[in-house]
Amino acid sequence: MSSKDWIEKDFYAVLGVDKAASADDIKKAYRKLARDSHPDHNPGDPKAEERFKAASEAYAVLGDDAKRREYDELRSLFGSGAFRRNARGAGQPGGMPFDVSDLFGGAAGGGGDRRFGGAGFQDLFSSIFSGGGAGGGAAPRGPARGRDVEAEVALDFDDAVRGVTLPLTLRAPGVCDTCHGNGAKPGTQPRTCQVCHGAGVTTRNQGSFSFSEPCRNCQGVGTVVEEKCPECQGTGGVTKTRTLNVRFPAGVADGQKIRLAGRGEPGARGGPAGDLFVHVKVRPDELFGRTGDDLTLTVPITFAEAVLGTDLRVPTLDGAVTLRVPPGTPSGRVLRARGKGVVRRDGRAGDLLVTLDVVVPARLSDEARTALETFAAQTPPAAREHLDARVRRFS
Repeated sequence: MSSKDWIEKDFYAVLGVDKAASADDIKKAYRKLARDSHPDHNPGDPKAEERFKAASEAYAVLGDDAKRREYDELRSLFGSGAFRRNARGAGQPGGMPFDVSDLFGGAAGGGGDRRFGGAGFQDLFSSIFSGGGAGGGAAPRGPARGRDVEAEVALDFDDAVRGVTLPLTLRAPGVCDTCHGNGAKPGTQPRTCQVCHGAGVTTRNQGSFSFSEPCRNCQGVGTVVEEKCPECQGTGGVTKTRTLNVRFPAGVADGQKIRLAGRGEPGARGGPAGDLFVHVKVRPDELFGRTGDDLTLTVPITFAEAVLGTDLRVPTLDGAVTLRVPPGTPSGRVLRARGKGVVRRDGRAGDLLVTLDVVVPARLSDEARTALETFAAQTPPAAREHLDARVRRFS
């Protein structure tokens, strides 16, 4: 997310909630927007996709208590007009408003080494009011954290329910094997930046305030490479193919994300790696469906079985069970086989929900038709008096 987004975007308006909304209200609003605008439900609709992305971006901030507090403080700070610049450029109330790019020094909002994330917005504002002069109060930053990486894996229905370990091949940035991530030519080492003295940030005075920003000399890393590695050209990373064994836990659902900490893009010149997020897509099964931790199954039965009742043998994922169909069962009734669904993390399992579908034969033999006519003649009529009364109004 761009550094300016936190100032320029109203995430509360995106989710359609008030600034004083509770965490539960924010979560409910996000879930409704995500469900209504999800690309799977709106194929070929770019506007729905944009609404989905905007809602996800807003919830990533407002759904995190720490980020929400930081966002509210920052919006309040700039929305109040407290930071203005007079004709002489001093930070005093009134006068010309700050340009956001002035505050970020052109680095945090998009400059720096974007291959490895550059300077982070939160890092900058954690020390924006250092309370001292130049060089005072700046927190050491060090090499920047690598960006997160996303991948998608399609699982068979059985594998998703039972759990499975699969190899995942990625072609993404990785640590340079020549310099081992420090960006320096073999036999040499990066030196401490002489501008920030290894802190990764510099501080400048603006009126009565002191602002910290990523060091432009070292792009916030704290070190400078004089002789660059010939393989990675000083970045510490190269694009490579790697294979990871990813464990998908039992009961993983369609659309769920699996997070592998530290398996994303490596940080600049030895910085900590980002995370890998694996998006799960579950292929549909030819027999079973799924609702939460319950499995669903539709089983056809004959008219005679519905009227007279029967013992019904149905499959499960690991065997078969017998269910009793009581006499006089209507079409659409759901029978429950307890504990035959998806196993939860606590060891308990959901249920198998069997929906009965009474099948009406399209063709009958003469003997069957005669028997059915005899049955019909002896069967009480269906209770339709409330419908017949309405029909008589139009007769």
